[in-house]
Amino acid sequence: MASAGEPAYFAKARQVGRPVVKDQPKFDLDAYIANYRGRTRFDRLLLIGTTSPLLAPEALRYAVVEAKEGRDVSRYDAALSAIHDINPGDPLGIPDLSWKEKINNQVKAESDRLETELKGYKNNLIKESIRMGHDDLGQHFHRTGDLINSVKAYGRMRDYCTTPSHVVIMNLRLISVSIDQGNWLAVQTNVQKLRSPGQQFAEAQRLTAKLSAAMGLALLASGNYKEAAQEFIEADPRMVQARLDDPADEEAYNEVMTPNDVAVYGGLCALASMNRTDLQKYVLENSKFRSYLELEPHIRRAIAFFVSSKYSSCLAILESYRADYLLDIYLQPHLSELYFQIRSKAIQQYFIPFSCATMAALAAAFDADEQTIEHELTSMIKRGNLDARIDLVDRVLLAKTVDPRRKVHEHALKMARAYERTAHLRILRMEMLNTGLEVAEKVKAGGSSAAFGHVGEEHLYGSSTSNQFFAENAGRSLRSGLRG
Repeated sequence: MASAGEPAYFAKARQVGRPVVKDQPKFDLDAYIANYRGRTRFDRLLLIGTTSPLLAPEALRYAVVEAKEGRDVSRYDAALSAIHDINPGDPLGIPDLSWKEKINNQVKAESDRLETELKGYKNNLIKESIRMGHDDLGQHFHRTGDLINSVKAYGRMRDYCTTPSHVVIMNLRLISVSIDQGNWLAVQTNVQKLRSPGQQFAEAQRLTAKLSAAMGLALLASGNYKEAAQEFIEADPRMVQARLDDPADEEAYNEVMTPNDVAVYGGLCALASMNRTDLQKYVLENSKFRSYLELEPHIRRAIAFFVSSKYSSCLAILESYRADYLLDIYLQPHLSELYFQIRSKAIQQYFIPFSCATMAALAAAFDADEQTIEHELTSMIKRGNLDARIDLVDRVLLAKTVDPRRKVHEHALKMARAYERTAHLRILRMEMLNTGLEVAEKVKAGGSSAAFGHVGEEHLYGSSTSNQFFAENAGRSLRSGLRG
């Protein structure tokens, strides 16, 4: 049911399972969006506008302005559609048809001009001019939202790259378009090409921070949280010193993410996938990642609390920033799973010293009601994350008891059976060799053998008499061998 004063759009969004953030986030929208440039500005504004009822009017107004500053008419239409769905009476939702017609004509004229120039370059057979022509055409398609043709144009640059720097530029362009497409496999492929040990690109060494950020983002989007954490925490700290307001600064990567995002993504992925020892060693004591964590001190505090077994304090910090993270374009699809993994690890670590614990004690320790704790414990047991049982009558979580003596006996019996079978097979082989029995290959359909031609059933498997003689000898040898 929609809250008082909340548009019906968000009530429908809840019904279909889409996240709706009713709490006020901690960031200021103007300051937040000023850190980004390029296409991600619009994507983030549109996500905020369609997820947060409090920020929707302001975010969608900014989204319309951002769309009209570019040349992608489809984005302008998307912003107007969102405004119409959320607030049908808003005059900002009235389409500017003259602007759309003007931009469409300009885009078509620019496309024709670039394609004509490229044809001229091909006729002159100058490789560098052809490469630059494909590059210009790819950037034009990227700006106008034609991502498929942009990828094709950048891909055609490959045959005309004559220096390592050309290869680096081409792969960076493909990475950027693939991120906008959400083609995470292509992102990983192009990053690996620049990291290939067989090809050392000096220019790529200056871009290690961007490559780590792009690979970490692709792994995060694919659900590989541990590998994503490793990429983020090993990102070169040179990105921290980048000037986000200077498009000419090559160290900045704010067309995709900011250094603050690297700290948040890396910290959450590490909390969800690493144990306390690894968090201390590879995150808190990591000199590279420390520069990023200084930008987001609450993430550092949350990790420090987790390492110190202060799980309720860690979870309280994360919960206070849930609204902010649900408004992040890359974190939103994975936030529930990340938080579940973090809480699961905390509950596991908390329960290790106990053979049983009451639901009330667990609820108090993790600042939740008993019903929520019961649901979480049930999910953890079903997933295999927690080896325990729930007593619903006494409201107690019981650890499964393991008898060490029984385990040793079972292991010894298993080894004895394996030894007996191995001994039997070895004696069996010796008797086969002593008897002169030959085993041909299995007869194929059609009556021919691959190696020996047609082999009769009696020759292949032996007669009943020879089988009986062989079994008696094998059994006698086995018994004598075991007695010896």
